[in-house]
Amino acid sequence: MGSGSGRRLGPAALRSAALSSGLLVLGFLALGWSAPAAPAAELQLRPSAQRFASGDPIWWLELRQGDHRLGRWAAATGLKASQVADRRWTPGNGAPLPPGVYRVGRPEPWGRDLWIDLAPLFRTSRSGLGIHNCFPGVGCICLPKKPELEQLAALIRRYGVNRLEVLAR
Repeated sequence: MGSGSGRRLGPAALRSAALSSGLLVLGFLALGWSAPAAPAAELQLRPSAQRFASGDPIWWLELRQGDHRLGRWAAATGLKASQVADRRWTPGNGAPLPPGVYRVGRPEPWGRDLWIDLAPLFRTSRSGLGIHNCFPGVGCICLPKKPELEQLAALIRRYGVNRLEVLAR
């Protein structure tokens, strides 16, 4: 930035130029800059080598904003015996959620539970997918501890989360 001569103006010169042109000096805004927007918060579901006491595999559901992890919950998806079953084209087989990207709906009451709708953004014959309080997981993402589901729902509302990425096993 300069006056056209290729020189760079220091902060004092920029402030002086801004004041002399009638601009209000407010940090970055006075220079026409704005702070970079924070990345959107997103959910990610990843398999792990860990297991619940029942032997069912633990999948980690994480709320991330850029490189920062805002929350992490032990989740179940798919029956213990169906972890390697077809995840994309065989509804009702108890397989985990198919890998890919999903639209995350707003948390809503579902009887005495909460339901967070998941809509796949890819071709699949699976439907009726969501996040809720259950165990074991038959095809949804199940959070075995209801207070953790309530915490997740509050964070989804707070950060406006609308995307989930499910990673492959």
